[in-house]
Amino acid sequence: MRYLIFLLLAITCSSYAQKRARDIGIKIGVLSPGKFNAITDVAGVKVGHKTLIVGANIRTGVTVILPHASNVFQEKVPAAIFVGNGFGKLAGTTQVVELGNIETPIVLTNTLSIAAGIEGVVQYMLSLPGNENVQSVNAIVGETNDGYLNDIRGMHVTAQHVKDAIAQAQSGPVAEGNVGAGTGTICFGFKGGIGTASRVLPQQVGGYTVGVLVQTNFGGVLQIDGVPVGEALKKYFMSDVLQNNSDGSCMMVVATDAPLDARNLERLAKRAFMGLAKTGGIASNGSGDYIIAFSTHTAVRVKHNPDDRTYNTIQLINDATSPLFMAAIEATEEAIINSLWAAETMTGKDGHTIQALPREEVIRLMKQHGVVK
Repeated sequence: MRYLIFLLLAITCSSYAQKRARDIGIKIGVLSPGKFNAITDVAGVKVGHKTLIVGANIRTGVTVILPHASNVFQEKVPAAIFVGNGFGKLAGTTQVVELGNIETPIVLTNTLSIAAGIEGVVQYMLSLPGNENVQSVNAIVGETNDGYLNDIRGMHVTAQHVKDAIAQAQSGPVAEGNVGAGTGTICFGFKGGIGTASRVLPQQVGGYTVGVLVQTNFGGVLQIDGVPVGEALKKYFMSDVLQNNSDGSCMMVVATDAPLDARNLERLAKRAFMGLAKTGGIASNGSGDYIIAFSTHTAVRVKHNPDDRTYNTIQLINDATSPLFMAAIEATEEAIINSLWAAETMTGKDGHTIQALPREEVIRLMKQHGVVK
């Protein structure tokens, strides 16, 4: 059984690089993506997945984002959180709001595995050299509900799975679709998942990078680069097909190497929510839509035990933030579309099946609207 699971995962992961929207000519926005078109284009950021596909009913997992390669507790990064719609769970929010930084990797999983996420990341942080005397850790753990495809009540994610995802985290290309925390998710009535994208600003406005990673599990009326795909496919909220299927959640993580403080990171997070809106998401009553934004710039990192009583930092002025806002909107929009583009049809709990986005039909629609040549 284990061999079969690993084989299936290997086959799935090997196909991701061939199934990104940009590869077939869908180029969202006007800014250029980074080398990998991923959150890992922000130097130092790493992503790890632990995918659980077991038997007929377990379809879930863990995705982690590491802000940098050093001890994040000892070198915290400025951060902010924006809540688009609060029907969800994001552990650790109050301390981020209060202090303006995060001190652990960010963990994404399913709704009933928040506790396992906290336990895993806390165990990891306590085990790091330099943290021997630490007695308080503020874990950042977010979720979406994968209960349609996954036996969510079984609470199959463990603390060890979280630590495995952290151990496997790496820079470079990021697997998308049915992996990690996106294994059992649904988006716009199609199979959702993990998606990522990035934008690099022109040098004359700083040359900074903004990267986004999303866990998509929400509804609305799908648009791809302005094309009304959901309407054309007759699959959208309040249609005959998806009359009551708009609830869910979307977790969005925004990273940048621009020197932003918590206040401007919150402003950046708000723009990511605009990227979700551009895809047709409606932030329905039952949707938990959260954005976590952080900066990796070394000048704004917060030492746990500083030598001085005051900070001497470099911060971007307000007038210089607009290009970053635009980058966050574009990268979020494309990350969501990439999550759909990479995802494959999945059958899970109780035989429930969610179809993948019909890519050939979508390409035809995009050509009809002149978006793809």
